[in-house]
Formats: sequence, structure tokens, C-alpha cells
Amino acid sequence: MRSSNPVFSRRGFSRDNGQAGFNAGPQAGGPAVGTQGNPYAGGNPYAQQPTAAPTNPYAQNPYAPQQGAPQAPVTTGGRMTMDDVVARTGMTLGLVIVGAAFAWITDLSLGLAIGAGLVAMVLALVQSFKRKPMPALILTYAALEGLFLGAISNYVNTFVAEGAAMQAVLGTMAVFVTMLVLYKTRIVRVTARFTRYLIIAASAFLMLTAVNLLFMVFAGGDGLGFRSGPMGIVFGIVGILLGAFFLALDFKQVEDGITYGAPREESWMAAFGLTMTLVWIYLEMLRLIAILQGDD
Repeated sequence: MRSSNPVFSRRGFSRDNGQAGFNAGPQAGGPAVGTQGNPYAGGNPYAQQPTAAPTNPYAQNPYAPQQGAPQAPVTTGGRMTMDDVVARTGMTLGLVIVGAAFAWITDLSLGLAIGAGLVAMVLALVQSFKRKPMPALILTYAALEGLFLGAISNYVNTFVAEGAAMQAVLGTMAVFVTMLVLYKTRIVRVTARFTRYLIIAASAFLMLTAVNLLFMVFAGGDGLGFRSGPMGIVFGIVGILLGAFFLALDFKQVEDGITYGAPREESWMAAFGLTMTLVWIYLEMLRLIAILQGDD
């Protein structure tokens, strides 16, 4: 299991009766979706694969009944559980909050905050190319990301829109709870098509953001106008919606990882993905509130 973030994800989804998750791929009875050049294609390393080599430790689904032998209780000592995911996510988000509070209280300069944010981005990229999660790297990322968020939030709250930081926190919590309810009630269903379209939309969004940033650096002002006025409001809403839908992907990966017996260490990657998605939503929420209140 890897983060569903389009920039950092290395393991994604394919088709299994239209449902994206771990137990998907060509062995499920159909061709893989978008296997050519698609980093999200591939089989489920944790689902049952009768043709897999005997050396594959995840080839046999530990939850499937064994023929010719009585069903034995499944032990989860080395497998990921919901408690593991909650604990790791609490640690990463806790460090984000501590870092943000430190930056706010000490009035950390924007220069240092941007530097911390850039280092956090590099650490996230490094983790994405690692075969196994590195807890120390993930926790360091969370602390540095917290410094960045705290300084940016303090600046916006002081000079742009008073109270914006608290509103952004409450808005992010509301998005998380709403998406969790929509996912659990299956109003939002994570399918292969849903994932594919979401990745395309997110890639286009990130590309436009990068182009706008380049215009801001070389042409000055607000670049192409994606971060101010009516266009900025639309762009901010789209960013929040994309982040919300990526939460659904994160929920799906956690659910499949637990169901199909992912190793316990994968709970760090689940926490990493959830943290990055919530940071994304918070930043877009903060930006949108700053635009709305700044225009008053």
C-alpha cells in the first residue's frame, strides 16, 4: 500500500469488478486497466494469487479458508490493523500540530518556513521511492510540514484574514468527517474509473498550479490569476474537492490493507498518505478563506 497522492504514489489500483483495491489485476478475470504507462496498474500483492511463486510471502490470502484443513483463527500479530493506522496517523498529525504551534508562537519567519516546506517535500519524495516505509523520515516530514503550516497560517491570520486559520482547521475536519461518512455508506465508491479520472484531474490541477507559479516568479503579480478573485475561488473549491476525493482513496487503501493482511509497517504509509491529503485540504481551505475575506 502506498499513498494515493498523484505525486508520491507508487502502488495504486486496478480493476476487480469495478472496485479498486488490493485484490485487483489481470488474475481477477479481466485485463488490467490502463497498464501502459500507468503507475497505478498492477495486481494486489496481498490478495490470493494461485499462480504466484512459493517464495511470495503475500501470495496466499491469510483470510481465505484452506482446503483439506479446518479453519484456524487468523492471527494479526504481524499484520496491519485499524489500531495501527490510527496510532501512526495520530503520531504524524500530532507532530504537524506541534510544529505548527511552535512556528506560530515563535513567529517563525516566512523564509525559514518556506525552507522547511521545501525540505519536507524532498523527504516526501524520498519516502515515495523507498520500498519500505521509514518512520523516522515520515515523522521528520510531519514536523517540518508543521513548521511550514504554522508560519503560513500565522501570516494569513495576521495580515490577510483574521481567524482564517481556525476556520481552515474546522473546514478540514468537516471535509474529513463528511468523506468518511460518504465512503462508509458507499455513497462515494472507489472504482478503477473513479481513480483514473481523479488522477487525471489532479495532474491537470498540479500542472496549472506550477504554470501559475512560474508566471508569478517571472512576470510578477498573481501570475495567471488562479489564486485571486473569482478564478481563485473556483480554483480553491476544485482543490478542496480533489483533496476530499483523495481521502476516499486513502480510506480504500486502509480498508484493503487490513482486509488482505498487509504487513504492520504499511500502517506508516497509510498515516503518511492521510497526513499529506489533510495538509493539502488545509492549505486549499486556508487559501480560499483568505481570498473570500480579503475581498470584503
